[in-house]
Amino acid sequence: MKAYTYSEARANFASVLEEAERYGAVEIRRRDGAIFRILPAPKSKISPLDVPVVKLGVPTVDLVTIVREGRECFQR
Repeated sequence: MKAYTYSEARANFASVLEEAERYGAVEIRRRDGAIFRILPAPKSKISPLDVPVVKLGVPTVDLVTIVREGRECFQR
């Protein structure tokens, strides 16, 4: 794991993030001795567009009618 001083990390932040992504972690050390570790977040296996199905019991014809009426309101 690579370690950077605070000043190095600030000056080369994009490189620090790339390093963390490549090797799994990067440490940043401050003058006061505090150490911080940057880790890449785990990649999600699901799409943010995947949403659960909601069963409303409303026929498709009624839903289409509602959408069309809504569109007509905004076209005026």
